[in-house]
Amino acid sequence: MSSPEPELQEAGNTRVSRNQPCKEGCSCFSCSPRVPTISDLLNDQDLLDVIRIKLDPCHPTVKNWRNFASKWGMPYDELCFLEQRPQSPTLEFLFRNSQRTVVQLMELCRLYHRADVEKILRRWVDEEWPHRGPSDSSMHF
Repeated sequence: MSSPEPELQEAGNTRVSRNQPCKEGCSCFSCSPRVPTISDLLNDQDLLDVIRIKLDPCHPTVKNWRNFASKWGMPYDELCFLEQRPQSPTLEFLFRNSQRTVVQLMELCRLYHRADVEKILRRWVDEEWPHRGPSDSSMHF
């Protein structure tokens, strides 16, 4: 009795065995780097806690979640509503904008001179993000 043939999958112009590592420089969907979105941040509770601590407080001279949300089009009534809710308005703002990229969020940080938050996000993108994502990102599925 012979062993079953490995399942084959098209990858560009080549056929590769499923569950086999890609070749160096592969450009298949599984191996393509993906830009992190805010929804990816929502999976990191420690990071969210730090961002919330920095953006939740209301201070007359420091830009916070309210400025960010307003810039991204949240109406005044919704801003006021979020301030009255018991949970973090920063987290709610992030949930509502989860499809946006972390780069877009860092651009808001630059716009509002929030280098402290931008630095945290940059560190996450550079150090944490590369270790996340699909656990077998170098395998074809």
